[in-house]
Amino acid sequence: MSNFFSKRRNKWFLIVGVSVLLIFGIGFAVAMSKRQGFLDKAMVKVQNKLKQDYDINFSVDKYYFKGLTTVEFKNLLLIPQDRDTLASMETFSVSVRVLPLLIGDVEIGAIGVENGGVSFVKKDSLSNYDFLFKKRQDNSEAVKSESKGFADLAERLSKQFFAIVPDDMDLKNFNLSYSDDKFTQHIHIPQAIMNSGRFESSVLLNDHEAEWILSGKVDAGAQRMRLEVSSKEPDVELPFLRSKYGLAISFDKLIFDLQDITKIKKNLLEVDGVFAYENLKVYHRRLSDSTIILPQAEMEGGIQFAENYIALREYSTLRVKDFSISPQAKLTLKPSKQIDLAIHTGMFQAQDFFDALPKGLFQNVEGVKVEGSIAYDLNFSINLDKPDDLTFSSKIDDEDLKLISWGGANIDSLNSSFVYDAYDDTVLVKRFVVGPENPNFRKLDQIPYVLKTTVRNTEDPFFYKHNGFEEEAFKLSIATNVKEKKFKRGASTISMQLVKNVFLNRKKTLNRKFEEILLVWLMEASGRVSKDRLFEIYLNVIEWGKNVYGITEAADYYFKKKPEELNLGESLFLSSIIPRPKTGVSSFEYTGHLKGWVQRHFNTYGSIMRKLGELNNVAVPENYGFYEVILQPALRPKAPIVRDSTFDVLGEHELIIRELEAEENVRKSILDKLIGEKHENN
Repeated sequence: MSNFFSKRRNKWFLIVGVSVLLIFGIGFAVAMSKRQGFLDKAMVKVQNKLKQDYDINFSVDKYYFKGLTTVEFKNLLLIPQDRDTLASMETFSVSVRVLPLLIGDVEIGAIGVENGGVSFVKKDSLSNYDFLFKKRQDNSEAVKSESKGFADLAERLSKQFFAIVPDDMDLKNFNLSYSDDKFTQHIHIPQAIMNSGRFESSVLLNDHEAEWILSGKVDAGAQRMRLEVSSKEPDVELPFLRSKYGLAISFDKLIFDLQDITKIKKNLLEVDGVFAYENLKVYHRRLSDSTIILPQAEMEGGIQFAENYIALREYSTLRVKDFSISPQAKLTLKPSKQIDLAIHTGMFQAQDFFDALPKGLFQNVEGVKVEGSIAYDLNFSINLDKPDDLTFSSKIDDEDLKLISWGGANIDSLNSSFVYDAYDDTVLVKRFVVGPENPNFRKLDQIPYVLKTTVRNTEDPFFYKHNGFEEEAFKLSIATNVKEKKFKRGASTISMQLVKNVFLNRKKTLNRKFEEILLVWLMEASGRVSKDRLFEIYLNVIEWGKNVYGITEAADYYFKKKPEELNLGESLFLSSIIPRPKTGVSSFEYTGHLKGWVQRHFNTYGSIMRKLGELNNVAVPENYGFYEVILQPALRPKAPIVRDSTFDVLGEHELIIRELEAEENVRKSILDKLIGEKHENN
């Protein structure tokens, strides 16, 4: 009896199974018979969308299914309205992955192109690719509502990218070109083959002018990718960049290895990988005067994408030769914009750091030889909505550091007479000897105490106490510049100004400030040049007016005096114009007396010096000598013309004075805070 029911049940299962297969087969057959119709409708939809959204004409001679999931197109053209042809392909085929398709996801499985190309053309102000930069208003709100934060955005972008990366690809005779009114470049790919994610191809520039080899592997399902780009010949520049942007880049090898994309939790995505290069060379006139050479480096680590921030993962490391560093960085956008940065190196060999510096970037530091270990710690945090509350702490442990020899800039030369080149911006305007051979040179003990004191308090009140850098000045300067939303006030010490003026060229490159910092650190840490000598040089080379350099020329130019004869008021005036020396004469009335606004500087710095006890042995006249400052007659401006109008028209000098008054307020704010914090700490 049981056998009977068992056989009957098996029979019913067989019948049901066959029926399901039959229904599926019939459905598949019906679908296959109608798929060309579906494809026709899809083509019309794509053509209408391209025309409506981007004003692009999409045409193809014929298209058809080739196999189960592959569509092949013949003589495909993309032509923006009234523009040059953007893309043309004799044969183009594309297939989708079957399994993702069953759940509604469209992912590219394979791509084939034969005799195809993409051409970007710009004539005058019109281009055939400007549609790429048009904002689409219709779905901007939808995109905004979809995005839930950085993690969501990064996840969607990664999925979209790997959805269009094929498992298999076969490109034959593919070209990519760019042309405008000035130049033309084109890239040719004879053949590129990808098989189950593995690929290799040659890329030719301008008919064998250069050749790069691309190889690697893509695993779209696991969202992993490794790409290696090697140059067949040395020093071959990447196309387009020099002609368009003045940027030259060449390399022997680049490696990009995306190793993992992990969703840690709902609003936290981590991306891990490695980026490395060999013999990377970069040139741009804003970066450096010469080509920057980076022999070899590897950056390993990851990035965290959260709902409201992007951050480096803690273990992320940059290695250059024997030097490595693991910075911590974080950008937060909500609830307020905040930047956090920290570096804690631990002890390392100082020479490893200098050996790791790119050649050509810091030319005055190249060749430096040192011994000993150092450690560096930086903690920086700023809320851009509350810049006054920023955290800035920069400490270096260099007690074990010993300087063996200088590089391009020989700081030891400051201990004897040397020739100083004075520049007006980038133009050399004067050359003179800094030393006893020059009759205008004054030793430090020949310069009056009041001048030394006023200049030091105005420019660098803790010059004799710091090691070349004033941390609190940096902090207050950053806060001021953030609030003003532009570079309003720097934090250069006398040491920094001196190194910049004596050793660094005046070209405004990005590397100059970093090179200045390195040289000042070495100069102060080595102790090879005394503070007195640095201050002496500073007072003998500093600019005090148009083609006026050094204290001797300044005293004669403004007052027809020798430096030894300067009084407190004249010294305060000279200290007031150091930031903008060419505006010095604008501080005076036609009578030769100082304009009223200059008195703020006298009151600010005079009271500070008195508070610090630096005027105890000085005869202090009324208003710190403000009324005793008289400009020599030859420089006095003409008397103003009397006008009937009740309104006075502002001249160029008055506009300059107003700007100087605004700067003086910033200087006073910074110095008041600086002095106050120093006293609190003491």
